[in-house]
Amino acid sequence: MKNNIVTQRFVKCHNILKEENQVRSSRQFALSLEYLPQSLSEILKGRRDVTIELLRKAIKKYKINPVYIFTGEGPMFMSEGGDDNFRVLSIVTNSEDDERIVHVPVPAQAGYAADMSDPTFIQELPTFSLPDYKYKVGTHRAFDVSGDSMEPTLFEGDKVVCSYLEPTLWETSIKDNYVYVVVTRADVLVKRVQNHIRDGQHLELHSDNSYYEPYTVNLGDIREIWYVRAKISPFLPSPQNIKRYLQEEMHELKQTIRQQGAIIQQLNDTVSRYLPEAAEELNSNEE
Repeated sequence: MKNNIVTQRFVKCHNILKEENQVRSSRQFALSLEYLPQSLSEILKGRRDVTIELLRKAIKKYKINPVYIFTGEGPMFMSEGGDDNFRVLSIVTNSEDDERIVHVPVPAQAGYAADMSDPTFIQELPTFSLPDYKYKVGTHRAFDVSGDSMEPTLFEGDKVVCSYLEPTLWETSIKDNYVYVVVTRADVLVKRVQNHIRDGQHLELHSDNSYYEPYTVNLGDIREIWYVRAKISPFLPSPQNIKRYLQEEMHELKQTIRQQGAIIQQLNDTVSRYLPEAAEELNSNEE
């Protein structure tokens, strides 16, 4: 069995750590990651592939560059503090090994932003595919839109389909005034973005609803960025049907108002009829 390319890069990182005496042995390396030394030995001998969970732990502890691991680009290791902006991106594939689009509904967004350590979290989310060829290349994800901050562009209940933007491309590829999904340490935000990474190490997030003020998010608080490519909206009736519906609603409302007006008039008549009689009776009792 030959290791896949990701495993081969992982093994290279392991070997560099040993050569530079950052780990004393493969056994110590495995134990530091809470991994069985025997299983690591199988990986190093090419008998099995590295797991996502093992990669996640190695990236966090030894600052292995996930961009290098998954693409072969960039340095093998990140500088001190540089790992906070990165996370292992889990994906879901079908039986033909084609990647599926993972949908993150509103109830799951808090857990998604918190970076659930259990790799099965992503696998348990709903997935789907789209026929357009552009969704067959790269990693895509769909997110529910919540709230009214992006009206009239996006409404609550809409879904945005996005493509993953590698962290190494944030500074140069994020375009001003385009809509992105920005995943922070606490939230999933759908906003129009102004890119200030180069000059200020932050993004400025704008809402299309003028009621909401723009605000900034520091680069260190950002976990993922997704470029919004399309939206999926609930089906709405045709304008003619909406007009007819509103006319029927107005007609029913007018009828209700007329009926309530008639009831009020009857009450007024009743009160007016009995009020003089009540006044006479009160006067006679006083005498």
